[in-house]
Amino acid sequence: MTVPTKSAGASALPALVDSHCHVVFSTFEADLDAVAERWRAAGVVSLLHACVEPSQIAPIRALADRFPELRYSVGVHPLDTEHWDPTTQAVLRQAALDDERVVAIGELGLDLFRDSNLEGQLAVLRPQLDLAVELDLPVIIHCRDAAEPMVQELRQRQAEGRCPRGVMHCWGGTPQEMASFLELGLYISFSGTVTFPKAFETHACAQQVPADRYLVETDCPFLAPVPRRGKRNEPAFVASVASRVAELRGEPLGQVAADSTANAVRLFCLPMPTASNSV
Repeated sequence: MTVPTKSAGASALPALVDSHCHVVFSTFEADLDAVAERWRAAGVVSLLHACVEPSQIAPIRALADRFPELRYSVGVHPLDTEHWDPTTQAVLRQAALDDERVVAIGELGLDLFRDSNLEGQLAVLRPQLDLAVELDLPVIIHCRDAAEPMVQELRQRQAEGRCPRGVMHCWGGTPQEMASFLELGLYISFSGTVTFPKAFETHACAQQVPADRYLVETDCPFLAPVPRRGKRNEPAFVASVASRVAELRGEPLGQVAADSTANAVRLFCLPMPTASNSV
């Protein structure tokens, strides 16, 4: 997959992967080509587009046709459980089998911040975890105010030999919670929240996470990093996320870019970026 060459002024930029974005949303309809020009100019060589419910699969597939650096997931978000029915697992399975650009199952998980229907969310989560194991694909896990039940579910699966690999997306938990997910073999992904001045727990996690176990993402159009907080987020802004992680870790930006990109390539089996700007 070849990505258009960056401009001469951007040639020294490190290669970055936005490991979680949502550019299928209507907020990008008017200027997506310009948004793509900006992410390429910022050094973003690959994007992982998350899916929140089955009706998004065809539009996201069309975006992958349009932007060759884009890979995507298929899944149902914990706040979209109304989109799950007895046929949904088969729909997700077929979508993944039909397109090798599907590199993950999700965005799945638990969210007890916005909803309290834990049993309903588990009923949607479990068949997706099963599907990921069946297809040998990683999972993209949304977990908000639900670390304890998520760890419990995954530990049980690990004991039974059926816990998929994956990533804790848009990490906002504590270092102690992060340690539990790291023990389960999961990666930790940092979004624009790591740039927020009072996100002390997230800052500590970025400092403590092992170099071979973290990713960077935007979760755009949400959670734009400082100094764009409150505005529409976009994949180019993952550079700001990486820069803040580098500051927190006391490392050069190039090191954080290299580590996070290598980790994303390994987790999602992405083509490896090269000096010629192809991925």
